[in-house]
Amino acid sequence: MLKLFMCLIICMLSFPLTTSNKIVFAQGNKSEFARQIDQILNQHPFVKGAIAGVSVRSATTGKLIYSHQGDTRLTPASNIKLLTAASALSTLGQDYTFHTELLTEGAIKWNVLMGDIYLKGKGDPTLLPEDFKQFAKEIKNRGIKIINGDLIGDDFWYDDVRYSIDEPWSDETAYYGTQISALTASPDKDFNAGTVIVEVSPGKEMNQKATVTIKPKTNYVRIRNETTTVADSEFNNVLISRVHGQNEIRITGAIPISTPTKKEWIAVWEPTKYALDLFKQALNEENIKVLGNIKVDKTPNNATLLLTHHSMPLSKLLIPFMKLSNNGHGELLIKEMGKVVKGEGSWVKGLEVEENTLTTLGVQVEAIDIRDGSGISHINLVPANEITQLLYQSQQMKWFSVFSSSLPIAGSNEKMIGGTLRNRMKNRLFQGNVKAKTGTLTNVSALSGFVKSKNDQTLIFSIILNHLNDEAEGKQIEEEIVNVLATSEI
Repeated sequence: MLKLFMCLIICMLSFPLTTSNKIVFAQGNKSEFARQIDQILNQHPFVKGAIAGVSVRSATTGKLIYSHQGDTRLTPASNIKLLTAASALSTLGQDYTFHTELLTEGAIKWNVLMGDIYLKGKGDPTLLPEDFKQFAKEIKNRGIKIINGDLIGDDFWYDDVRYSIDEPWSDETAYYGTQISALTASPDKDFNAGTVIVEVSPGKEMNQKATVTIKPKTNYVRIRNETTTVADSEFNNVLISRVHGQNEIRITGAIPISTPTKKEWIAVWEPTKYALDLFKQALNEENIKVLGNIKVDKTPNNATLLLTHHSMPLSKLLIPFMKLSNNGHGELLIKEMGKVVKGEGSWVKGLEVEENTLTTLGVQVEAIDIRDGSGISHINLVPANEITQLLYQSQQMKWFSVFSSSLPIAGSNEKMIGGTLRNRMKNRLFQGNVKAKTGTLTNVSALSGFVKSKNDQTLIFSIILNHLNDEAEGKQIEEEIVNVLATSEI
């Protein structure tokens, strides 16, 4: 009996020792790169009080080789665009184009179009002022000099919900918070659809108002200039905003006399009529008179097609979408997927399509919550491990080269190559070696993509940081982690 009791005591004493040895053994097996990342996440002051999700996989095998809270759902900001882009490529195809149609139900008699003319939008975010000029030229080439009817915009390809569900009201003026319409226009080749470019320069003399120009020229917005040109020693506090629910742009504040031109993209209210205004101007330039009014309505079924304009293919649209992190493109792609697959151009139907598509790409959709296509929502939730899984699986798809080429590339100053990484990660170690999607919201920073290790192994990584004091601090953490991956033999 005594022997049995002693055996039990020895076993009880041995158990914690054995467990402890197992823990030490496991830690001892942890690779050097993993210990370095652990040190950053556990000791860096910028991470204190924040939540970090980090995932690293082998691009060759898909094996998860590092995970820190990798299964924790976190707000990914614009890293959600990785999901949108992959879903759009799978659903629509890399050669997919958006159409804009010009139709009429009238006949041409003696250089007069006897009836209304319809500009029917089907989601193209790349329509430029020169496209509307081309429309006008083609109408002129048909011998039309007068339109005896109304100029009507048809934006019914999508529903009439202009903002995604969680977009804050404070973003509605900004270029990244534009209204989503099936008929819209972009001011330049950044393709920020539904915006105008406001340029503010100091006056030629002190106390004069600043000089304000709008591009493209349009009567759709009004300018209220409440600025003053001041001495260079004074503070520049020029503010550009738009009155809620209106197209009155207010420019206020003081601008020092030697200040360079301030340039800002401002979202318009109701972009459908903005597109119609640009078209009306183009018609005027071709001396084509419109006798009726500008309206928004559906195109009749019996209307005759005059011309169709095709956008650039999705493969090219992905460049400004991903490189410049264009929010409007993300939301349009969601609505377009809903329209094409389910016959309804809405966020609800589009997100249903996206979730079904992501399942085929190896993403556990029950582990995520997607609210939009751009990442502007703070309620989007995605674990870092699901992002790296998506990136791994995407390599097997025929559209991967297009997807990969759309990612910002570290070390390149070219806007459409370096994108949102063009002013980051300029160390020679990173140049051309990091291809990744950035993501930024208030108190949120994320970076996910591909990097080559010291021994030339391609790694897939995702870093999502929430509850930061400052997003800039998050970017520093991301770059320190990527530096570990790039300088390690893995």
